[in-house]
Parts: sequence; structure tokens; C-alpha cells
Amino acid sequence: MSALKRLIPTLLLGVSLAACSNNPDTAIAYVERPADALYSAAHDEMGRHRYRLAAAMFDEVERQHPYSEWARRSMLMAAFANYQARNYDEAISDAQRFISLHPGNRNAAYAYYLVALCYFEQIMDVGRDQQTTQQALDALEQVVRRYPNTRFATDARLKIDMTRDHLAGKEMDVGRWYLRRNYHLAAINRFRNVIADYGNTTHVPESLHRLVESYVALGIDEEARQVAAVLGYNFPGSEWYERSYDLLTREGITLEIDVERDDPSYFERAWRRLFG
Repeated sequence: MSALKRLIPTLLLGVSLAACSNNPDTAIAYVERPADALYSAAHDEMGRHRYRLAAAMFDEVERQHPYSEWARRSMLMAAFANYQARNYDEAISDAQRFISLHPGNRNAAYAYYLVALCYFEQIMDVGRDQQTTQQALDALEQVVRRYPNTRFATDARLKIDMTRDHLAGKEMDVGRWYLRRNYHLAAINRFRNVIADYGNTTHVPESLHRLVESYVALGIDEEARQVAAVLGYNFPGSEWYERSYDLLTREGITLEIDVERDDPSYFERAWRRLFG
């Protein structure tokens, strides 16, 4: 075959890409081609980091050969290409469609993981609405629940910890806002949420201290004393315990440091009373 004949299919593809849209990166007109040739061309575009075009070309495989094995492969590859292009909504849609059509496929685990990644990478700072963060957490937990022994689950578990810490940070941010404005009951609810719902995150020591501050401000000395005791028992050398201890000392509230020796069940009872 001459060089000119080998070049003709590529030229036809280039013409078709520009024929039906004002966006030359993703415009693909219908020019019938074998499924493997379309898939290979789309894969080549992935290698060139032209992800939007690659996604459109993988979609074209499915459009021209909807019941082929290539179509099934292309559906997931389109999701990955859209993810790489940060077209997260399209990537989620492609991956979820793959899951709905091929729930028992061996690549379904990756499709679930890809959905979770798309949400995870859209997590905003704690000052913003956290709906996407909750969606990321739900999607990550689904990966772990469905495919616990996969490498996707291993990574998902790490991201779950980060996501939960982020959600706890949002609760802390709101709680501090209430505390600064002397809405102490509302602040208490937020700080208690951190302890109840995100008890293994890095925000727990501060949340306990903020509870001490809130109870002191309301004049509820016994609760302040018990929370400070729980804080000191669980985080004895922390900055937040030192702050609580100093606050109680200034307010003349006695903290029974030796109470554990006298009553070993004190902390367990205090925890149940405060957070049970």
C-alpha cells in the first residue's frame, strides 16, 4: 500500500472531526469505520493528552458499534478520558452508565472507584458547601464495601480518612462561628457532632476544648470540668488540654487531676453522660 493510501483514512478522520461542531477538539461527524480502528485512534489521542477529543472518539466507537466488545471498553475509556480532562460530570455519567449496563464486569470496581475520584477531586475548602464532600465519602465507602480486597479499596480507605477529616473541619468551622457570636448552644451541637460522627479525626482535641469554652460561658461548670477531664485523659500533652486547664483555673473551676486513681470508671461514666 502506498503512503498516500495509508494516509487517506487519517485525512478522512481529520475532516470528520471538524465537520459537525464549532469546537474542533471534540467535533466528530459520522464516518463509518471498523470498531478496532476507531478505538485505536481514540487511544492514540489519549497518548497525546488530548483527552476531550479522545473521550468524543471513544463515544463514537459506541455510537457506531453499540453491541460490540469495543463499545463496552470504550464506555469506560470515555469515562477515564473525561476524568483526565476534568470533565467530572461527564466522567461520572459515563462510569455510572457502565455500572448500570455491566454490573458484573470485572472492571466495575474501577468504574465505582472512578466515580469516587471525580467527587473527591472536587472537594472544596471548608468555607464552602460540603455536598460534594459527602458525595465523595459515600462513593468511597461504596468502593470499600463492594470491593474490600482490591487496590481501589486500599486507596479509598485513605481518602475516606481525609474526607471525614474535611467534613469534621467544616463542623468545626461552623462551631467556631457560633462560638464567636456567643451562640453557645448552637456551637455545642456542632462540637458534639464532631466527637460523635468524626471521633477518629484530628479535630477531636480542639472540639473538646471548644466544648469546655462553651460550657464555661454558659456557667455549666460540672460539664466543663468533665469535658476537660476527658480531654486530659485522652490527650494529656496537647495544646488544647493546656488551654482548657488554664481556662478552668482562671475561672476558679477545680479540675480533679487525680480522679482516675480514686475512681477508675470516672472517665467512662463522664464520656457516656456527655456524649452517649
